Amino acid sequence: MASLATAATERAGLETFRRDVIEGSMTRLVLVDFWAPWCGPCKTFTPVIERVVATYALQVALVKIDIDKNPAIAAQLRVQSVPTVYAFLGEQPVDAFAGAVGERELKAFIDRLLAAAPPPGGEAEDFGPLVEAGLAALDEGAVADALEMFRALGVEAPERADVGAGLARALTLSGDPEGAIVVLDALPEAARKDAAVAQARAAATLALSTGEAGDLAAARAAAMAAPDDPDAQFALANALIAAGARDEAADTLLTMIASDREWNGASAKLRLLQLFEAEGLADPWSAGVRRRLSAVMFR
Repeated sequence: MASLATAATERAGLETFRRDVIEGSMTRLVLVDFWAPWCGPCKTFTPVIERVVATYALQVALVKIDIDKNPAIAAQLRVQSVPTVYAFLGEQPVDAFAGAVGERELKAFIDRLLAAAPPPGGEAEDFGPLVEAGLAALDEGAVADALEMFRALGVEAPERADVGAGLARALTLSGDPEGAIVVLDALPEAARKDAAVAQARAAATLALSTGEAGDLAAARAAAMAAPDDPDAQFALANALIAAGARDEAADTLLTMIASDREWNGASAKLRLLQLFEAEGLADPWSAGVRRRLSAVMFR
């Protein structure tokens, strides 16, 4: 029974290889990463190759093959160590390297192959994984990588709401909220109604509002020196938002609202509502702070 199960697994692996690698290489460059669960260098190389390939959007695809589960494929390509990466284009292996390399070397490898024999254009069946990779890079703080990913996606699918929202978020986090607004304004009308687009716009608008907040340390010192001065407290809140310190910013704004909810046209409450929109109204953090706001407003 074990041998039958192994044979079935290998057949499935060969079918997947034929579909994703051989057929897939007709429309784009396909990198095949041979790895194994017991391979230490593979664990460090995996996030590198996944991040780099994601920046090429539709030009390059990544297929990962566990050599323990697919020994026939590994033997056919004479894989002697892991990680080993094969590049396929036009149904044929065109180059390979063994060992874990850095981002710069991997990008040079890919750029050389694309320059020598660029793959024919083709429609992507699913942008979802590419968008998710870009969002994951944002969540991990790799803003430059995410910006590169979403710019590449924006060339291929400028009408997509998720691509536009992701690019706008990346631009805002990289210090260009004006550029983010331009990207969002260029989306089709239907896409501009998307929740992710609305959130990205709120984040860019908030960044524009707080962009001149100045040095956080200076704002905090001024607020401590004048605890009863709402202007100083509001300046601190803006500096905290600009610095990404949302918890302390919310605390500061809630304290201001509790003291004088109508100060300067209810500016503290309006700024807090902007922060909710930028973080996402469905975000657990926003929900928690909204409950605190309700407690302050209706006590």
